[in-house]
This record gives sequence, C-alpha cells and structure tokens, in this order.
Amino acid sequence: MKDAGIRYGTHRVKDPPGCLPQAARVLDNSLPIHPTEILIDVEMLNVDAASFTQMKVAAGHDPDGVAALILKTVAERGKQHNPVTGSGGMLTGRIREIGSEYRGGVDAKPGDRVATLVSLSLTPLHIESIRKVYLDRDQVAVEGYAILFESGVAVRMPDDFSRDAALAVLDVAGAPAQTFRLVRPGMDVGVIGTGKSGLLCAAAARKVLGTTGRVFGVARRQASLDQMAEFGCLDVPILADATNPVGVFEAVHRATDGRLLDVVLNTTNIPGTEMAAVLATKEGGVCYYFNMATSFTAAALGAEGIGKDVTLLIGNGYVPDHARTALDLVRSDPRLKAYFESRYGTP
Repeated sequence: MKDAGIRYGTHRVKDPPGCLPQAARVLDNSLPIHPTEILIDVEMLNVDAASFTQMKVAAGHDPDGVAALILKTVAERGKQHNPVTGSGGMLTGRIREIGSEYRGGVDAKPGDRVATLVSLSLTPLHIESIRKVYLDRDQVAVEGYAILFESGVAVRMPDDFSRDAALAVLDVAGAPAQTFRLVRPGMDVGVIGTGKSGLLCAAAARKVLGTTGRVFGVARRQASLDQMAEFGCLDVPILADATNPVGVFEAVHRATDGRLLDVVLNTTNIPGTEMAAVLATKEGGVCYYFNMATSFTAAALGAEGIGKDVTLLIGNGYVPDHARTALDLVRSDPRLKAYFESRYGTP
C-alpha cells in the first residue's frame, strides 16, 4: 500500500504536502502523465455556478475580466479552484492518452469525447488560451489539457445531445439523482433557486410525486418561476428572496397552511440562503444543499440556534449512475431537451 495515494492523486500535490488534491493549494499540472492517469485535451470548462457568479461580479461582468481571473487561478494553483468560493466545476474534452497502468472506471479510448464528473477544484489543469467566455451559461471555451486520476469519474458524451447541452446537464447530475432518492409520493417538496439544477430537481420531484404531493418553487424573479411552470413541474410558485429567511418562512407558511415542507432542495448560487431552507422545512424534514456558496457552519449552527430538528445534507455531486439518471430525465421530456439544447448548445 506504499503508493495507495496515487490512485487519488496525492503525487500531484505540491502544497501543502500530505493532503488530497481538492484540499491542496497547489497541484502539479506538468507532463508527462503518470502511468495511472488519463490525459484529456480540454475543449470546454463548465464552471460551478457559485464560482462563476463570484467571478462575474468581481470582473464587472466583463468576459475578458473573467478570463483573466481563470488564467490567474490556474497559473497559480495548477487547477481551476476558485480561491473565494472554494469550488470548481467540470470539463469536457477528448482523451489524448491513457496511462499504461490505468485501472480506473472510465470506459473510453483515446479520441473519445468525455465529460469529467469530478470537480475542477481537484483536477490538474493547464490552459494555453481561452477562446470564449459565455457569461450567460457559466461555460468557458479553452485550449489546454487536464489530468484525470485513477479514482476520477468521467463518461463518454452521449450521441443524442450537443456537446455543451450535455455538459450543462452533467454538471448538475448529482442534484436530480439525489432528488430521486429523497422524494417520496405525497410529499410537499420545495426547490429554492430556478437555475438548471433547480429545474432538474423540480422535474425529478414531479416525476416521483406523480399525481400526489406538490412542488413549491422559491425565486426572487417572477420570470424564473414562470419558466419553471412552463415545464409542468411546479405546483406552487413563491416569489421571495432566499437571502431573507423570515420572508421565505412566512411565504411558505402561508402556502402550506403552516405545515411547511417535507424536503427542501437549495439550488441557489449565492451565499446567505442557508436559513431560508431550514425555516421552510418542517420538523423532522430534510434540507439538501446543492449550492457551493453554502456555509455549512451557518446551516448547522443556525438550525441549532432556532431549535429546529431537520436533517442537513451536503450536496455530494456523486451518486452511482447519476450521469445516466440526469440525461434520461431530460430525454424523458421533449420540452426539457429542447430547452437545454437551445439554452446551452453552442451554435
């Protein structure tokens, strides 16, 4: 077991020594690859929503400014690990090389286009140039390479989606997959946030509920709620700002006649929404945070501070077979499929 850590990428950690790649400040992104690794020619980064939002604000919504922040981060850290939010994203590209001793679970060969289902915050990355920043969809077209460890998860891109539409779905695949686990028929389910992860969570919840239960959507813009309603997965729209927890609580309390919600899925991309989810959840219910801007200290201590008995779940982006689950969910509804193709597919 002398080299057991190589499977997880510990040989790529430069600073500080002794930690895993995600927690590291700096990774070694140099070539050649280790015999247990995969080398990928990167085409597109799908940056985590919290990270991209932070960079957009910091750059004054200037694409060149966002590009400069990404180049600076990767040059300093050897990975796209946002120093403010601590989050990354994922990527797609074509496999250039598979190490001679690679024994991981990626079912692909050189030349295949794949999407990585592990965070950019732990993926060694080298960027030669940034071709385009898509401010409206958190994606960045690049030229460069990335390195996947033996423990890393990646899937071949599906043939029935455009590349960037599939990337957008796969980026949040863990959210609808976890929703299928958490929701049961007859429940009242709340979705805070109406981005792509919120939309897929609502669609997954609606599929589980069938003709039972209700899906409540919380957003601060009516247009966002209207869009979710168009897909037939929203029963009760709630116009409220999730950074105002008491306001959300009062609105949900009215909408449920005081019963509150069995499961609340927080899919926002901004900080300060932890307690809105806690307050909206009934005693004994579940709060699921698929939001990398979440402070889990704020959620845990906040729930304790108000004497609320709820289960708090961290949004682990990995669920077995979550890629297929998310893609099949979109495939099952032509409206969803058309939306992702029109919203994220590159012309």
